[in-house]
Amino acid sequence: YLGIGRVFPFLKATNEIFTARGIALPLQGQATTTTENRLEGGERAQIDIFGEGMRGFANSGAEETRHINKWLVDNCFGDYYTRTGLDLRQREMITFCFLSAQGGCEPQLTSHAKANLRIGNDKAFLIDVVSQCLPYIGYPRSLNALRCVEEATKA
Repeated sequence: YLGIGRVFPFLKATNEIFTARGIALPLQGQATTTTENRLEGGERAQIDIFGEGMRGFANSGAEETRHINKWLVDNCFGDYYTRTGLDLRQREMITFCFLSAQGGCEPQLTSHAKANLRIGNDKAFLIDVVSQCLPYIGYPRSLNALRCVEEATKA
C-alpha cells in the first residue's frame, strides 16, 4: 500500500522479531483471492467500505491513468483488503494510521476517515487513534489528520 521502500525495513524488523521468538517463516498465506478473481474481490471490498459509488472504479477516470485505478482495485483492495486475519474495521484503522503518518495525502486520508466512520469506527475512536500516533508522527501530521476527521464528519 505504501510502497516497498517504506515497507521493506518494517518487514525486515518483523522477520527478525519473529525469528527471535521462534515463529516459523514464512507465515501461512492469508490470501482469499487469485489473479483471476482479485479485481472482483477488490471491488466488493471497496463497495463494502466506501459504498456503491465505487462500483466500476477500476474502469473510471482518464484513459491514460485508468490502469492505476485498476491496480488500486485489484492489488491494494483485491490482494490485501480481502486477506484473512483482520476485519475491515481494523484494516481501515490501520490505513488511517498509515496515511496520517505518510503526510501529503490528505484527500485520501479524508476518504479513509469517511470510510472508517461508515463501517463503525466513530469520530471519538479516530481522535483516540491520532492521539496514540502523535508521539510517532508529530504535531503537524496529527493536526492534519484531525482536520481530515473533522472534514469527514461534515459530509
